[in-house]
Amino acid sequence: MRTFCFKLYKSEHNAKLHRQINAAGLTFNHCIALHKRYYKLFGKYLNQNKLKKHLTRLKKIAKFKYLSEFGSQAVQDVAERIDRAFDLFFGNIKRKVRCSPPKFKKVRRYKSFTLKQAGRKLDEETHTITINGQSYRYFQSRRISGKVKTVTVKSDSLGDIYVYFVTDAKNFEVETRTGKRVGFDFGLKKFLTASNGRDVVSPLFFAKNSVAIRSACKNLSRKRNGSNNRKRARLKLARLYKKSANQRHDFHFKLARRLCLEYDTICIEDLNLKGMQKLYGRKISDLGFGNFVNILKYEASKFGTIIREVGRYFASSQICGCCGEKNPQVKDLKIRQWICPNCGAEHDRDRNAAINILQAGLRQRPLRETP
Repeated sequence: MRTFCFKLYKSEHNAKLHRQINAAGLTFNHCIALHKRYYKLFGKYLNQNKLKKHLTRLKKIAKFKYLSEFGSQAVQDVAERIDRAFDLFFGNIKRKVRCSPPKFKKVRRYKSFTLKQAGRKLDEETHTITINGQSYRYFQSRRISGKVKTVTVKSDSLGDIYVYFVTDAKNFEVETRTGKRVGFDFGLKKFLTASNGRDVVSPLFFAKNSVAIRSACKNLSRKRNGSNNRKRARLKLARLYKKSANQRHDFHFKLARRLCLEYDTICIEDLNLKGMQKLYGRKISDLGFGNFVNILKYEASKFGTIIREVGRYFASSQICGCCGEKNPQVKDLKIRQWICPNCGAEHDRDRNAAINILQAGLRQRPLRETP
């Protein structure tokens, strides 16, 4: 399966799509209310098939006319999204993971709806897609391969609309393998510390744009609520945030592709991102480790690269990469250089951790392995 994302041209017809997205938000909140009411009455959550039938009957009532705005299959998809969210919630309870059930959303924060077989028609020659009877042009940067299975319409904080085509195309590219293997340790000063010395430094895009973002926030706070000046200031701030996110996303994709072309096996550490965010806050979000790992696995699936994740409780920094002796004193994060008391080898903390991650990844059965 592959996903292709294209941006729609700005047009007055896009207002219709925004209304349909808002209608999807209203449907979502109504379904959440039905789930809560059903649970209070019967002590269990509503079956999605019953919910879909109920929504079909509601279309005949004038009060719920918005259910006919964005297509019957899109309405069913909203019910399926909520059902998947409840499945995840109950699964987390069984795994003893602290979480909350699906809850109401502000309509302006609900951003998308999905069309399956009906309600859409694609014309690749003219770069046009027809959604619920209205045609829209999109910027096509590349050809769509495979048969289109679903189309998702999504808006962002700037009001721009994107279409996502999910196809059945195979996501695999054959490349000449190099036989190289590497281990990486994630860090704050360096994005990736490599076992072979080829480190990667993070540009920290949010930190670079922080001065402009701070100025835009101050400017927004001075504007009167509901005024046009406030709307313009909000859009200016949203553009700065989107610029940082796009730069980070581009950096992650280019780096992941380069690593997958260079190495056959990549060993990394399974990070506790929530714990790291509590300690280091905004910088962890700026580095985007979790997003990078997801992109790395996606690129690895295309090139046949193996990704091995070493458990988060593996003491990669405390073990000597030469003799295997464990030094508990290195738990202190202030210690960046240390000497092994057993063999006398000098270690850089992060480089030694990357070497141990590589050795553990190759020696042990990985937690998750991608081709």
